[in-house]
Amino acid sequence: MAFFEVNNLIKSFGKTKVLKGVSFSLEKGEVLAIIGSSGGGKTTLLRCINFLELADSGTISVGGKVLYDGTVDKKMSDTKMREMRLHFGLVFQNFNLFPQYTALKNVMLAPLLLKIDREENIASTARELIDRVGLSDKADFYPCQLSGGQQQRVAIARALALKPDILCFDEPTSALDPELTGEVLRVIKGLKSSDSTMVVVTHEMEFARNVADKIIFMADGVIEEMGTPEQLFEHPQSEKTKAFLSRSLER
Repeated sequence: MAFFEVNNLIKSFGKTKVLKGVSFSLEKGEVLAIIGSSGGGKTTLLRCINFLELADSGTISVGGKVLYDGTVDKKMSDTKMREMRLHFGLVFQNFNLFPQYTALKNVMLAPLLLKIDREENIASTARELIDRVGLSDKADFYPCQLSGGQQQRVAIARALALKPDILCFDEPTSALDPELTGEVLRVIKGLKSSDSTMVVVTHEMEFARNVADKIIFMADGVIEEMGTPEQLFEHPQSEKTKAFLSRSLER
């Protein structure tokens, strides 16, 4: 059984069906890149995985345990929702740091609220994570004193603070200029290890090609094509995939 499994997720908003039965699986330590045009369902899929939205049907499993079953969990309690979210870390497009707190305090905040350890241990771990993303000299800076790329790296450290099973990124470089994009992508690439399972929604084709173990191309709420970077980039089968890659790689 795979470490992370998503099976037949369906999600509608009113009469609009956004996800039309999405299924995939990942082994521990694998990186999945999700690509596709806007409106294809990528962000909705990520939000369902992180329980920011509840899928209408389908299942989500981690480590052989079913976390969500749309047939029985549609009215999940807030307590259970918070418990399920602890399996996932999410890095947003626009950083979402708390402006009133330093970089260090932003990383410490969730572990402090959940009282997972003594404050001095949480602070020590947070400093290690900030160092891991290359910002040890910025720990006491506030978000307004950091560049966009530095803010996103703090957001990555924050997502790692609760030691999630799956680390998710929603277009992590879309708000950054090309120079800052490179520094954030290098940090994400550096996180790749046998212990770090990642799902990255991205429009950076070279990053997907060089870092991902698997790539999903989504269109119109379904997985149009899925495979290794070599399969998808060198030998795409779907006409939609070919057209998307042709447009994307010309930019």
